[in-house]
Amino acid sequence: MLRTVVAALGMVLVLAGCTSGGSDPDADPPSSSPTTTETTPPDPGPRPKVGECHALSFRQALSVVGGTKPVACRKGHTAETFLVGRLELATKAGKMRRVDSRAAQRQARAACTSRLPRHLARTPRELRLSMAQAVWFTPSPARAEAGADWFRCDVVVVASEKKLLRLPRRTKGWGDAAAIAMCATAAPGTPGFRRVTCGARHSWVAVATVDIPGRKLPARDAIADRMESPCRDAARSRAGDPLDFSWSQEIPTAGQWDAGRRYGICWVPA
Repeated sequence: MLRTVVAALGMVLVLAGCTSGGSDPDADPPSSSPTTTETTPPDPGPRPKVGECHALSFRQALSVVGGTKPVACRKGHTAETFLVGRLELATKAGKMRRVDSRAAQRQARAACTSRLPRHLARTPRELRLSMAQAVWFTPSPARAEAGADWFRCDVVVVASEKKLLRLPRRTKGWGDAAAIAMCATAAPGTPGFRRVTCGARHSWVAVATVDIPGRKLPARDAIADRMESPCRDAARSRAGDPLDFSWSQEIPTAGQWDAGRRYGICWVPA
């Protein structure tokens, strides 16, 4: 997710002595000072710490190289580190994976997404209806070569399109906050639909999700039929009049399905 960090590489400093010559032909020939080589170890950079805060932009949150410096959590920030782990870069064959390899990134993604519900004190299903997400970062390849083998998990909240929400000083146990619940500016499938937090101006709210089985994305009609009853029941339970209510179904797109979203979302008017 973010910025590219240029790591400090080791520098070799060659200190060459000067050679001076005499005018006396009988004098001993001048001797050269020995050449000294000093090597500065490569800099692996600082290791992240749980509880650190970062002022990330939306674009920075999409990077995978963690290079921003922490900021004071009492000040404005958009990300908090909730887990720091160690990458398993050694393969069974005894080789070393690159820190930016798919296997290393899969490890970081799996650890961060699985631990976020515990950090926010919500179940994975409950977090489907929030705008909170886990983002992960690893060292730059240069710093990994210098010995850095960490991955960092941050929690962020997408306030609206390409904008992150300013977070409180601490986010542990914050998963039930209304400010991070998922709402929308219009009904799903309409031109005005835009996902926002429920703390922003909105007209629709996400109330339930429906799992969609299978390895391939089913046909839209099949998904709609599967979601019909659960969404209707969720809408009825929130309605003032059990005979007069409405709802909308959001079916995952092919891109969302490929990214791992294997469920549809039920929406009702706010």
